[in-house]
Order: sequence, then structure tokens, then C-alpha cells
Amino acid sequence: MPITKSAKKALRQNKTRRIRNLQKKKKIKLLFKKIVAFSKQKKEKQAQEILPQYYKAIDKAIKTGLIKKNTASRKKSRLTKAINKIQS
Repeated sequence: MPITKSAKKALRQNKTRRIRNLQKKKKIKLLFKKIVAFSKQKKEKQAQEILPQYYKAIDKAIKTGLIKKNTASRKKSRLTKAINKIQS
């Protein structure tokens, strides 16, 4: 356990940030699963409606350093490609 005052504070901050990061990751995964499910059911319209929410969550995760920029770009690209595949 931490002994100094600053180490105790750092531990508290780490706990709150960990909880926040896990919530953000969970939201991203949930939106991803929803979009994939809609795309498998050939429901393009519903998938297109959720896509901006997914982009927003990913962009916020980049901003806070939760995921890296290229990882986010790859995830967005692959998901968009999958949705566009339904159209054709």
C-alpha cells in the first residue's frame, strides 16, 4: 500500500480513471456488437444510425489516450467497409 500522501492520491486517481476507462471500452464494444449484429441481419439503416455514436465513442477514446489513433482508424475503416458491403 502507498505510504506517502502523493502516492495515496495517485492510487485514488488510478482507481477512478480505471473505472472510467473500462466503461468507455465497454461502450465501444457494445456499439460494435450492435452494428455487427445489424449488418449480419442485413439491417443497413439501423447500423447506419448507430455508426455516428460508435465514431464519437472511438474519437473520445483517442482524445483521452485510451486507444491509439491508428487502432481507431483501423476499427472505423473495417466497420464502415462491412456496412458498405451490405449495400452492394
